[in-house]
Amino acid sequence: MAFGWIDEQAELRRRAGLVRTLRPRPAESPLLDLASNDYLGLARHPETVAGAVAAAGTWGGGATGSRLVTGTTELHGELERELAEHCGFEAALVFSSGYAANLAAVTALAPHGSLIVSDAGNHASLIDGCRLARGTTQVVAHADPDAVRKALGTHAGPAVAVSDTVFSVDGDAAPLAALAAACREYGAGLVVDDAHGLGVLGDGGQGAPHAAGLAGADDVVVTVTLSKSLGSQGGAVLGPARVIDQLVNAARTFIFDTGLAPAAAGAALAALRLLRREPQRAVRARAVAGELHARLTAAGLEAVRPDAAVVSVRAPSPEAAVRWAADCRSAGLAVGCFRPPSVPDGISRLRLTARADLSWAELERAVRVIGETRP
Repeated sequence: MAFGWIDEQAELRRRAGLVRTLRPRPAESPLLDLASNDYLGLARHPETVAGAVAAAGTWGGGATGSRLVTGTTELHGELERELAEHCGFEAALVFSSGYAANLAAVTALAPHGSLIVSDAGNHASLIDGCRLARGTTQVVAHADPDAVRKALGTHAGPAVAVSDTVFSVDGDAAPLAALAAACREYGAGLVVDDAHGLGVLGDGGQGAPHAAGLAGADDVVVTVTLSKSLGSQGGAVLGPARVIDQLVNAARTFIFDTGLAPAAAGAALAALRLLRREPQRAVRARAVAGELHARLTAAGLEAVRPDAAVVSVRAPSPEAAVRWAADCRSAGLAVGCFRPPSVPDGISRLRLTARADLSWAELERAVRVIGETRP
């Protein structure tokens, strides 16, 4: 029977407690949200929404084609210029998603004969980029510049190290300055995904590379998403102009994909301008994360100290994590639930996001619910 193996896989997932289901959310939810990636609380901000509406009214509902054909608008160029300026890079290129941006950066910058050194904790989009690239990939220990240095020392040709700046599971930050130093010893490039750093880390949310003193470096390329701190949709690659030129000519997820919808570009641009006017939002997001971690640990929960806005709480098993998240939801709190195979270390967790617009009273309520429902 065609696809007969699917039933067997489904049963294995059920027994392991790893079944995933879609749960549409209403436009207005009574739940306290610690599950989304809306770190700055901008997804529903009136200026973000107005930016989306104005862009759709001007440019229509869709980009209408690949950006090399009809899908590039003046709005896309405006967003790219302001993103590059905010993060401190020479140029930027906007994609339809952060996932597409990561696939583009890795595949277009790791040709045949090159070496990709990839952190063991990298996001799935970076891992898939490594799989699709024509270079050879070597996976190294998590957040270990010496392991990167050792891997680079085994290769004589072009090379690039690839890492998240803030890892999405536990919220820990990569040692970017040390990674860059290791790459420079061997003339290798550094590609980092700042999805969870943009808007949270650095002065005014300029991002983790900016905070590490790497902004504008000719050997550093940064990918970002527009769907987290900027409350919209899409992604971008930032770096030297010649790298961006290479992506325009060689990145398949740019050449063959329909451009980012104008509404998403307009929303992201409005949110970026709001952040630049109100840089204290980044400070607030970090403060909320620190306070959330302090209250969780004071309540006796095993929480990982956050380097940005992600706080994770360990669960004893995948089944317990699913039950815990469901019990939190029943008590009015939405939390993330990360289980294998989404977590590289096999440890299941509740994943909490500390938004800049959360109050201390809401944090106290969240900690109370998590503590009362713990397995």
